[in-house]
Amino acid sequence: MDKKTIIITGGAGFIGSHVVRLFVDKYPDYKVINVDKLTYAGNLANLKDVEGRPNYRFVKADICDFEAMHSLMEAEHVDGIIHLAAESHVDRSIRDPFIFAKTNVLGTLSLLQAAKLYWESLPEKYEGKRFYHISTDEVYGALELTHPEGIEPPFTTKASSGEHHLAYGDTFFYETTKYSPHSPYSASKASSDHFVRAFHDTYGMPVVVTNCSNNYGPYQFPEKLIPLFINNIRHRRPLPVYGKGQNVRDWLYVEDHARAIDLIFHKGKDAETYNIGGFNEWKNIDIVRVLVRTVDRQLGRPEDEDMDLITFVKDRSGHDMRYAIDSTKLQRELGWEPSLQFEEGIEKTVRWYLENQEWMDHVTSGEYMKYYDEMYKDR
Repeated sequence: MDKKTIIITGGAGFIGSHVVRLFVDKYPDYKVINVDKLTYAGNLANLKDVEGRPNYRFVKADICDFEAMHSLMEAEHVDGIIHLAAESHVDRSIRDPFIFAKTNVLGTLSLLQAAKLYWESLPEKYEGKRFYHISTDEVYGALELTHPEGIEPPFTTKASSGEHHLAYGDTFFYETTKYSPHSPYSASKASSDHFVRAFHDTYGMPVVVTNCSNNYGPYQFPEKLIPLFINNIRHRRPLPVYGKGQNVRDWLYVEDHARAIDLIFHKGKDAETYNIGGFNEWKNIDIVRVLVRTVDRQLGRPEDEDMDLITFVKDRSGHDMRYAIDSTKLQRELGWEPSLQFEEGIEKTVRWYLENQEWMDHVTSGEYMKYYDEMYKDR
């Protein structure tokens, strides 16, 4: 394996920290640079186990700072960028769309232009370089919930192992699906995707884009459904479910996503798009019920004891009914498939949050932000 210097943006966040850890562990000859602004969702405690590694470096910086990004690429002789840094919470995007446009669109453009100028200044130009942009399934819009109780297999997609999975509609998101974003968050990601592809078409930059379904697992910021509800069940707080909880999402264990990113970064084709999904559709209300049973059981409570914590609240604006990713292209061309079924992944995830209550308390209290503000106040 050739030596490379890789920037991973948003590496202190949920998915980013898993990608950083994988690259640091798997590629000791790589220099892995974690660039993160350390906003509310960035937490260096997510990477305590690798912070002292010789092939790892953390840089506190804003991807919107073009000069800083360009200088970093020149100083570190960067060969590749894995771009995960993004504002990603739909509710926040509805309240403040400007920050999503700034970070997700202008931040991506800043990185693209910095990489372009640096790589074009080299004798080899773009040879051996790659800009990998991580996007979301939400840019595709929404799918119809045509089978409220799910389709009995066989249906359109299946894992390469041959195992079929339950689906709630006849259609899926493919790499060729037309973009139709419905929230400020998904609109900002769609725009950034277009900029990435435009830099390939206009300048010849070697890029790859992936669109992934909902992730779950350790170190996820507890504004997202699964860690929030695990913590609420533990403390017997209400579990607010939008509408009637009938919205369907495709769920993927975060370490499986990290493995896919590794594979695509090294073996994916330039200018290609790959969908990454779990073949794993669940209604929101069914996930909440599974979480209640799993948390109660792991805490030694009767499994359904906390079902009365479920409360239905007014649905949010523009709430898409169903997302479902078809990952057949990724499986067929690169041999990737999910390693965990949802039930196994949920068991591991619940156990991690219950065993790491100190991490959860630290995050929910906001104390970690005060620590970072003090540590980096002069940088």
